[in-house]
Amino acid sequence: MLKLLSFIQKNLVWTIPISMIFGLIYGYLFNADPLKQFIIPITFIMVYPMMVTLNVKTIFKGQDFKLQLVTQIINFIFIPLLVFFIGKIFLAGDEPKFALWAVGLFLIGVLPTSGMTISWTGFAKGNKEAAIKMVVFGLVIGSLAAPIFTKIFMGATIEVNMLHMFKQIAIFVFFPLFVGLLTQFFGMKKYGKQMWDERIKPKFPPFSALGVVLIAFLAMSLKAKHIIANPGDIIIILIPLTVFYLISYILLTITGRLLFKREDAIAMVFGVVMRDLSIALAIAMTAFGKEGMTIALLIALAYIIQIQTAAWYVKFIDFMFGETKAKIEKISEPEKSEILTVPDFETTIPMAVDLKKILFATDLSQTARHAVKYACSIGNKYDAQVHAIHVVPDVLDEYSSGTGINLSNSVNNLKIG
Repeated sequence: MLKLLSFIQKNLVWTIPISMIFGLIYGYLFNADPLKQFIIPITFIMVYPMMVTLNVKTIFKGQDFKLQLVTQIINFIFIPLLVFFIGKIFLAGDEPKFALWAVGLFLIGVLPTSGMTISWTGFAKGNKEAAIKMVVFGLVIGSLAAPIFTKIFMGATIEVNMLHMFKQIAIFVFFPLFVGLLTQFFGMKKYGKQMWDERIKPKFPPFSALGVVLIAFLAMSLKAKHIIANPGDIIIILIPLTVFYLISYILLTITGRLLFKREDAIAMVFGVVMRDLSIALAIAMTAFGKEGMTIALLIALAYIIQIQTAAWYVKFIDFMFGETKAKIEKISEPEKSEILTVPDFETTIPMAVDLKKILFATDLSQTARHAVKYACSIGNKYDAQVHAIHVVPDVLDEYSSGTGINLSNSVNNLKIG
């Protein structure tokens, strides 16, 4: 089961479009209305695993105030304005569906930074700690600001019930966040922090990917008959989405190059472009009644563009920000060879271990100093004591080899007394 879920997670670029195609076929052939009852449980499956892996404590670490401030200013001032005007330009038709798609585009703009931010920042070798903070800040601020922003900007387009939106956000954000933090607490208490981080926590994200795929299937199946009857709607929706992501990538890349170092700039880019489509989709399908299905169609299609563009951006990340500058200590070739052949403890021992004492045997040679660093790094990781042992050569054997006489026999034959 976990292998299948991991496959889905690693191949979202393909699994999401495939699930949407199957949703389209199912919704066209069958009555998809009974599937509406699964919206809330599937959304919980989608959001809860992200909350379990969210490290809230990281917001108190590091000195990246400027990076976080610039990112959130872009997230909550520039992006809402951008999606609002893109909606005005590209979704200005007279039919009600255009106004609903504009609301969907705006929801994407006011709900920033999904858990994918951390993953894509890691893929691009960016600052993951900063990315985690962006997710936490974006999640909390966006959840509180979304109903207000939607009412102010889109209130004239469609009636927005702020109280109802707040209730839906509480169900789909704060409740899973609370349950996720409780899961973290009791999980670490039962299994220990090491086993939790290495063996238990990695099992949750694949379930979130499953939720994403299922919700995409659900959104398409519920609108299948309308889409097949009006295939041009897909093109109309994809144009403003493409414009939004294209402008975002260009401006964020320029801003990152001008203001931040490579790792921080990458975190900022993905901290903005990886919108929280999961929560936006959940709110669309529950907070706007029957009209929510039309809104959800645009958000479901945004998954395709968001993941595809992120994958391509990572491929060209070195062109955007330059290659990583690894600091390599200058050492002689024989020593360099020995260091490079030392195994990586993190990757060679995936199982959970509980080390208390480490015995390090050494011959005190020049190359042994690399091994002692390795032993100490393991000791630091597991808070274990490192004991060194060195066997002193037999003095008589040393002298015997130099003189050609077996002094051991002579000493043993000595009579004392």
